[in-house]
Amino acid sequence: MFPSLVRSAAGKVHLLNLSPAEGSRHTQKRLGRGRRSNHGKTSGRGQKGQKSRSGNSNPRPQFEGGQTTIAKLFPKKGFTNQHEKVYAPVNLDRIQHWIDTGRLASSPTQPITARELLLSGCVHNVHDGIKLLGDGAEHLKTPIHITPSRASKSAIRAVEKLGGSVFCRYYNPLALRDCVKGRTDRLDAAPTRRTDIEWYTNWKNRGYLSENAIANMPLVTERWKALSGQLQAFRGQEFDKPRK
Repeated sequence: MFPSLVRSAAGKVHLLNLSPAEGSRHTQKRLGRGRRSNHGKTSGRGQKGQKSRSGNSNPRPQFEGGQTTIAKLFPKKGFTNQHEKVYAPVNLDRIQHWIDTGRLASSPTQPITARELLLSGCVHNVHDGIKLLGDGAEHLKTPIHITPSRASKSAIRAVEKLGGSVFCRYYNPLALRDCVKGRTDRLDAAPTRRTDIEWYTNWKNRGYLSENAIANMPLVTERWKALSGQLQAFRGQEFDKPRK
């Protein structure tokens, strides 16, 4: 009965007929087991040299035999700015083209943000925020309402000339991600660095924390009003001058 079971299972895969593929397994090379095995004494490493030493058969890739490496021969130049930000540029003529094709729309209560620009394909990556530029201002015909991270002076003049509005808003990486995903359940980010505080509290830059922006924006939260008062308190502060 047992031989019949083996014959019936010959065409199927079972535990009793599993075996490694032919040529996939090799006999282990036994090193240091006497000269008669041809792998004794030096275990196939030869007599002397770097590759015959233990623990140093594979030096690191940048090791150049002890000479001064090429990375140390070149002098250091410049530095990496840890606070550098890369903004995604958007020109006015591109926004006008997107409006003409029906891919963008704006109103005072629903301004254009990084979310609308990314979803419509006007920008392919928001990077650290959106920067509105004034190139193609002569092609802008529609009043637009936009809330970028930064805006140039020429872009602000061109938009406001047609009755639109520009208010620059601060975003940190987490707040920008929430804006792109449409999340509103978390608190807005507030600028903490001095350069950012001075930028977003200045009406010339159309900062959303300036007094004129708080008075003119249709959508203003109580948090923005409180931040505007707190962050602009330094302008009226007086400090004692050091005595000579």
